[in-house]
Amino acid sequence: MSSAVSPLAPTDVPAMPAIPGVKLATAAAGIRYQGRTDVLLAMMDKGTAVAGVFTQSKCSSAPVEWCRAKLKSGVARALVVNSGNANAFTGKTGRQATTLTASIAARAVACSPHEVFLASTGVIGEPLDATKFDGVLGTLAEQAAPDQWMDAAKAIMTTDTFAKVATATVKLGKAKVSINGMAKGAGMIAPDMATMLAFVFTDAPIAAGALQSLLRSGVEDTFNAVTIDGDTSTSDTLLAFATGAAAASGAPRISRASDPRLKAFAKAFRAVLGDLAEQVARDGEGARKLVEIIVDGATSKASARRIAMSVANSPLVKTAIAGEDANWGRVVMAVGKAGEPADRDRLSISFNGIRVARSGARDPSYDEAEVSAAMKHPKIQIKIGLGLGKGRDRVLTCDLTKEYVAINGDYRS
Repeated sequence: MSSAVSPLAPTDVPAMPAIPGVKLATAAAGIRYQGRTDVLLAMMDKGTAVAGVFTQSKCSSAPVEWCRAKLKSGVARALVVNSGNANAFTGKTGRQATTLTASIAARAVACSPHEVFLASTGVIGEPLDATKFDGVLGTLAEQAAPDQWMDAAKAIMTTDTFAKVATATVKLGKAKVSINGMAKGAGMIAPDMATMLAFVFTDAPIAAGALQSLLRSGVEDTFNAVTIDGDTSTSDTLLAFATGAAAASGAPRISRASDPRLKAFAKAFRAVLGDLAEQVARDGEGARKLVEIIVDGATSKASARRIAMSVANSPLVKTAIAGEDANWGRVVMAVGKAGEPADRDRLSISFNGIRVARSGARDPSYDEAEVSAAMKHPKIQIKIGLGLGKGRDRVLTCDLTKEYVAINGDYRS
């Protein structure tokens, strides 16, 4: 966790309402960090539905394997998250740590270990001493309260510089339901089905299957459209929990994601995911610029996505932005290497609304001073027109600074 808050941090932090059926508590278990909280316990009422999407890495962590196996039941009573140690690439020891953690949590919450979900973030390859949770989780179960959202978001941070939370309230039937989310992630971010760690809670009465469909579709243009450094974590975990408590207030029980009554909720749900995903981009390690890349005129949305990601993950593009240089030549390079249909002589490129290149050459109206002034803004939009079709997509990233190298050069040691 960095001591300096990112200059891109949101200026307004929402007041997080209580979610009926959810209580939270945090503690310092001494996993790796000193003088800060590093473990979160979230407790959910009986009947809570759960859904999840996880990293597609072939070297996924022990907690990811645990959650995948337990997700089949569709029910959850507890979530335990620790920071400082990813419990990844830890072999048999790692699997034993997940079993022990779930067992300790189950005793604390009075549920089955199969109703406990786990997530870990931090250093890869170091054994996690799960005995440190013994006693701690019991105390947290006694202290858990419905208003601890900011404390929870802080406890799951690693190199993050600010806690990431988002909320929405929406009508479901005649009842109001709430959606709260938190996330962490600052480096090793190129999500593939999820983000580093993110958790969403609602009191809406939505069945696990419907919630899973919402989650799977919701990540595509939110978390999966964010990249910090092109590296997909071993630990990517995004879990959603629906307590169903709003049924007592008249909210209809939803069993299918296609239910038309779910339309407003689905929009709000995606908005929470999108808000959290943007905050992850704003807190990229060492970031000084939030970068939005829009590709249109592609042969398909999928093609536009691959081109946008090629630009977003280019170290040369990202360092040019860090240097406040509208180097469209590097953008051309990244478009050309993406392996997608592109015609050099139809290409147009704009930085913050100022067109710098068109029809395969520098724009005749190009003004160096105007563009240089635009590149000093904290948010940079690169718009790329391919002129080939109707495919369009958008991704978020950040610049690549010397601080990113410093953070990651020192991370494990």
